[in-house]
Formats: sequence, C-alpha cells, structure tokens
Amino acid sequence: MSQDGQAGRPWVLAMGWHDLLFAHWRVPVGVLRPWIPAPLSMDTFHGEAWIGVVPFRMSGVRPRWTPPIRPVSAFPELNVRTYVTHQGRPGVWFFSLDAASRVAVRLARATFHLPYFDAQMECSGEPDGGIRYTSERVHRGAPAATFVATYRPIGPVFASRTGSLEHWLTERYCLYAADARGRVHRGDVRHVPWPLQHAEATIRECDMTRCLGWRPGDEPPHLLFARNLAVTACWPVDVSSQPDRPHQT
Repeated sequence: MSQDGQAGRPWVLAMGWHDLLFAHWRVPVGVLRPWIPAPLSMDTFHGEAWIGVVPFRMSGVRPRWTPPIRPVSAFPELNVRTYVTHQGRPGVWFFSLDAASRVAVRLARATFHLPYFDAQMECSGEPDGGIRYTSERVHRGAPAATFVATYRPIGPVFASRTGSLEHWLTERYCLYAADARGRVHRGDVRHVPWPLQHAEATIRECDMTRCLGWRPGDEPPHLLFARNLAVTACWPVDVSSQPDRPHQT
C-alpha cells in the first residue's frame, strides 16, 4: 500500500521491521524548532510537538533485485524522531538513528543523508512475548547515548483511527533529511497501515535526547507496539527548491 502519492516511483530498498516500540513524549515546539531545517515546518497535534524514541529490529534489508546478505541485512536499530511537513506532506525528521551494523550505518549516511551512528545493541525476546532491549552508542566523535528497557504489547492488534493521536504519530509515509550542503531530501516509504497494539514498558535508562537539551521528565510516555511490518523505500529526492506550505493538525 502506498500513501505517499508517488506510486509510480520504484522502490530501491526492502526491509522488515520487528518488535517495535513507539515511546513518545510531548515537547514544547520551541525546544525542537532550532534543530529542524528552515525549509520544513514543524508538525503538531493540537498545537503540541512530540518526540519519539523508537527501538526495533531490522531483517531482510536488501536493495531491489538483491537477496539479503548478512551482516548488513539483520540488526537492531533505534531512532529518535519528531514530525514535520513539507508542502502539506507529513513526514518524519530523525535526530539520530543508532544501528548495530557498521556497514549499514555508512551506507545510510552516504545514500539517504541520515544521521546514523554505530552502537552496541541487543534485542531479545522474553517468555511473555515482551522484548529486552539495550543500546550504547560507540560511534567515534559522536555524543554518548544509552537506552535500556523492557517492553511488551498489551491488548489486541488495532488499526489507528484517522484523526487520533495514534494515527498522527505512526501513519507517515516519508522521511526528510538534510545533506552536507543543507539541501533537504524526501524519502518515500510504502507499507500497509501499522498493526498497532497498546504497550507497557520499563525504561531503565534513556538519554537519547540529551544532545537536544531535553530529557524526559515525570510525564509517562505514550506507548505503542508493532510486532512486524514489511516496508519498501524509494530513492530520496531533493525538495529544497520547493516552497513549503505550513500545515498544522
């Protein structure tokens, strides 16, 4: 299923996402706006910005017409993100993406202009269907960042309702990134709607957002879980020359 309006563009990368936790906190817009390139507009839900810490596991990562090749096809990954729009198209802006594959980190930096970092990571299943997840960034010259948590789904699988916070946080079919020259690129992704479950989590350590000058406070995060999702991604396109139309939910 494509929801990016670009059904004619061929995908270049396929992958599976597994055991994914969406942990989100409300953040004042002014905290995040300085970190977002000027061509993009902050996206808000009822006037509030959100930041997400999203641990999961990748598998079957492969270019089009190429079979998966270990060790670059399966590894844990964790991203820190917020939400933006460009010309009315909602998307994801990544502050960081940590991964346990040195090859994948370098390829993603070079081709998709994404701020990937090397990390030592473990993602393992628990008897109750939950996940134990640890990540420690080891990228040379990068700020330290650690995440340690256990989490599990609770309740049945559901499809998010249009207009709900769950839909706003998850149903986004493109990412935005900036290259070394400051040009903004959009990368479209395709998948079926998220098969979500509500979740519970014990987050023992999370300083993934410290470099932004913000850390989670006492407010508990909004939690969602997704067990499996098949995804394809298109080659990024330069959208720097296209004027933006601010958008707000």
